[in-house]
Amino acid sequence: MTWTSTFGRGCGWLLDRVVHGLALTRISPNVLTFLGLVINIVAAFFFGHANATNAGRMFFYAGLVIFGAGLFDMVDGRVARRNNQVTVFGSFFDSVIDRYSDVVLFFGLLVYYGRINRFRYVVLVAFVMVTSLMVSYTRARAEALIGQCKVGFMERPERIVLILIGALFNHWHVMAPALWVLAVLSTITVIHRVTYTYQNTKHLAPLGPSRSEPRRTSVG
Repeated sequence: MTWTSTFGRGCGWLLDRVVHGLALTRISPNVLTFLGLVINIVAAFFFGHANATNAGRMFFYAGLVIFGAGLFDMVDGRVARRNNQVTVFGSFFDSVIDRYSDVVLFFGLLVYYGRINRFRYVVLVAFVMVTSLMVSYTRARAEALIGQCKVGFMERPERIVLILIGALFNHWHVMAPALWVLAVLSTITVIHRVTYTYQNTKHLAPLGPSRSEPRRTSVG
């Protein structure tokens, strides 16, 4: 048995103990999901209150908080399954809160780069925010048409890991390269999903007026 497998088993055991403890409290998985958003708001607060002199320290705090929020992201679904509380709404709610959690972190970075007058990075963070949302949106719309669209690399766990690395190691200015990687790989993922959906819908008949009309009038 290698040390990596031992470490993995230990982490799995610890996570299972956390899930077991939370399951005993009968706490709603939706509450755990929402708490993850609240914790990410705290991380965004640290991002937004950073400046040119304390950015390394504030970003490190934000990274620690994001790591804590990730714990809630990992356990809410497991607690739901452990307590037989899996619902369709819970899956929907989890997806919605995940989008808010993504946006709030990028919003904190927007405030930071705006405060230190780095306009280029304000634009970059805004672009990454949009592409991150489009990664999720293209999958959701594609799966409404073709059932499954899990292609592409830059999904939410990968985005969170990059932001976490950028925050924890920003003392060496790692956040800027992490944002560029996010921008490029998220864009590639969106393009991949668009082309994949195109290839898998070419043989489908056009949607009738009764199905397409509500989508044209919807602005949500």
